[in-house]
Amino acid sequence: MIILSAKEIQKSYGIDMIIKDASFTLQEKDKVGVVGVNGAGKSTLFKIIAGIEEKDKGDLYIGKSISIGYMSQFLDFESDTTLWQEMLKVFSDIREIENRMKQLEKEISSINPGTENERLDSLMKAYSSLQQQYENNEGFAYESKIRGVLKGLGFSPEDYDKRIALFSGGQKTRVALGKVLLEKRDILLLDEPTNYLDIEAVEWLEGFLKDYKGALMIISHDRYLLDNVTNRTFEVENGKLTEYEGNYTYYVAKKQELREQLQKEYENQQKEIARQEAIIARYRQYNREKSIRQAESREKLLEKMEKIDKPETLPQKAHFKFEPQFRSGNDVLKLENLSKAFSRPLFNNLSLEIKRGDKIALLGPNGIGKTTLLKIIAGKIRPDEGTVRFGTSVFTAYYDQEQESLNHNKMIIDEVWDVYPGLNETAIRNALAAFLFKGEDVFKEISVLSGGEKSRIALLKLMLSKANFLLLDEPTNHLDMESKGVLEEALSGYTGTVLFVSHDRYFINKVANKVVELSAQGAIVYNGGYSYYLMKRNLFKDNDNKSKENDGKISDIKNDWLKQKEEKAKERKQQKRIEAIEKEIGEAESRIAEIDQLLTQPDIYSDHVKCNELSKEKEELTKKIDDLFEEWADLQ
Repeated sequence: MIILSAKEIQKSYGIDMIIKDASFTLQEKDKVGVVGVNGAGKSTLFKIIAGIEEKDKGDLYIGKSISIGYMSQFLDFESDTTLWQEMLKVFSDIREIENRMKQLEKEISSINPGTENERLDSLMKAYSSLQQQYENNEGFAYESKIRGVLKGLGFSPEDYDKRIALFSGGQKTRVALGKVLLEKRDILLLDEPTNYLDIEAVEWLEGFLKDYKGALMIISHDRYLLDNVTNRTFEVENGKLTEYEGNYTYYVAKKQELREQLQKEYENQQKEIARQEAIIARYRQYNREKSIRQAESREKLLEKMEKIDKPETLPQKAHFKFEPQFRSGNDVLKLENLSKAFSRPLFNNLSLEIKRGDKIALLGPNGIGKTTLLKIIAGKIRPDEGTVRFGTSVFTAYYDQEQESLNHNKMIIDEVWDVYPGLNETAIRNALAAFLFKGEDVFKEISVLSGGEKSRIALLKLMLSKANFLLLDEPTNHLDMESKGVLEEALSGYTGTVLFVSHDRYFINKVANKVVELSAQGAIVYNGGYSYYLMKRNLFKDNDNKSKENDGKISDIKNDWLKQKEEKAKERKQQKRIEAIEKEIGEAESRIAEIDQLLTQPDIYSDHVKCNELSKEKEELTKKIDDLFEEWADLQ
């Protein structure tokens, strides 16, 4: 059933047309992802639907008695109440019924039996009616619902009595999100709800939204959440809204397919127009009555032809390409019994081995020390205990999410050039152009750049470093979806080693071949991407819940670790054998060359016995080389 319908919605701010034509319908159980570049008009569309802003033109129909819940990413949320009191406001109707029931209970208990029967009957009927309303609205469960939502969003019982005015901006955003989720509206509009949520809270929100009974429209840069929650995608681009009947991954593939198809149709039509115009020109050259009539006829057909608009040029993408200058040894990093504490302990007895080619996502709850660990490895801070050992020929480069390495008083070109003075101006400008800094833009000061622009500068410096071990702290922060995709592709093809911290689960799934979960007790290694980690972690939790039944069994994660250790040992053994084979082949080839030289000497080729011995040795060496090459190929 259609519960919302929009037709040709338009909205302008001054001379800027934000939404040119938004037409769509929403079914009662639709879950729609709304995507588009920053400033495309997504939030404006939500405000129009929520009734916060007026549309300039168009029709908006919302079904009778349909309620809408809206949460903005930009909040000015002030309240002098406690967290618990604020959440109770959602259930004010139920609590009013609850209070009325308590009043009736007092009145009923005060009546003397047999003297006020009529009044007692009246009160009992009223109480029964209220009780029915209370039960229909799940009145007995509202406090449990509040606790469940607050826990899912990362609040503890200790936070319940804290005043919201004392909360951080991120905490206030989570309070607003919790209230909207508890309201259970028919249509839920969420604008970047995963801001300020850690991965655990995002996973909880994802599960909540998947089970949500009403319709949902969500603006989010969390592509993993969009893939798992939504069944439709609306793209807002250049003021127009385009519908795709699938999740985010479907939308990306379908958009590319449609664009290529449209480009091909446009090019084919342009060729046909050019062909017709050439024919018309020839007919007119003949300058005869018949040929002129034919030319005019074809001109009319061309005028009637429905022209295909040239596909709009896509926004330019930055070109990330990381390539190490030197190949590191197989052993890249070994952490042994690492511990670190500031005002409180972060992690203790952390041991980890990283091999060449590993692309490891470092996960764990907020405050566990993920960024601290990267800084220890990068040499920015020292551990309290334990050792950090690098392998041979390991060169690190560190990407800082706070962009502390950038000098805000420098111009863009100087920020890069001062770090790499060996490059000439042309090379620097070409590199900057690849990261979308062209012309006079290169003379902007770092201080005036957006978060995304600063991220691109930091990534460019990283790319130019030619390091073979990248340490990345939230590299996708501030990047748009296009830039995230390019970065994913670059890191996936990178031949060096990567250790990174990220809350972007889609990014982790695309890049990581291992996940390390950090805890106060150490680290657990999972040999796969994010989806594999989720599966194994949940399996581990299930097994942990049944630990009494499984006391004698080795956990799946320990098996993973043992399997990893065996595989690495096997790889090292194979590598040693490959090196030995290559040495044997080289020695055999050198000996064959010596034999060939000996056979050209008169005192040797005149001695038939010696000749036969050398020829037989050469034949055996040739066979040996063939066998070694077969073994070498199998090992490779």
